[in-house]
Amino acid sequence: MSQSIEHLFANNKTWSERMHSEDPEFFTRLVNQQSPEYLWIGCSDSRVPANQVIGLAPGEVFVHRNIANVVVHTDLNALSVIHYAVEILRVKHILIVGHYGCGGVKAAMNDNKTGLTDNWLRHIQDVRDRHIDRLERFTEPSERADRLCELNAMHQVVNVCQTSVLREAWQRGQGVTVHGWCYSLQDGLVRDLGVSSRTREEAVERYRDAVERIG
Repeated sequence: MSQSIEHLFANNKTWSERMHSEDPEFFTRLVNQQSPEYLWIGCSDSRVPANQVIGLAPGEVFVHRNIANVVVHTDLNALSVIHYAVEILRVKHILIVGHYGCGGVKAAMNDNKTGLTDNWLRHIQDVRDRHIDRLERFTEPSERADRLCELNAMHQVVNVCQTSVLREAWQRGQGVTVHGWCYSLQDGLVRDLGVSSRTREEAVERYRDAVERIG
């Protein structure tokens, strides 16, 4: 085994011992139950750890992450996670969490070539192209990228609300709300983008209103 990862086992042992010391029943609860109220759909960026950002312990948030927090209707991985979270775990909230300074969004904004990932980032470029006139009002590249981070997260809220999983859940009266957030690496705070929705129609309406508030 490579020596370069030995410290990870040491870190794990230290963490396990600390958790046992702070809460002797911690691991017993994890084994016996998983009943999170939240599904976090976020970016794979290593600087955005879901549980820590919203101050929840393991077992309290179900997590799906991919480059630039995109939800595509043909992505069976994301759809399966949403289905499991909504129909099996019965989560009450789905959190679509983008983050300012996202490398995937920057690459999409600037047409940077990344290789295979270019195909994935095309989804964000579709959002960019839809709102290009609005984005070009911002002269600073970093500000344009931040606005695209917001637009992307907002767009994914609509995508989630249009899935068959959510439409069927709402049809049977299940109470689940889809939210759009953006997280700042600079201060660790989350910004609510104002698109929280409990129906597809509400998501589309709130998305349009939120877009108008950008620039």
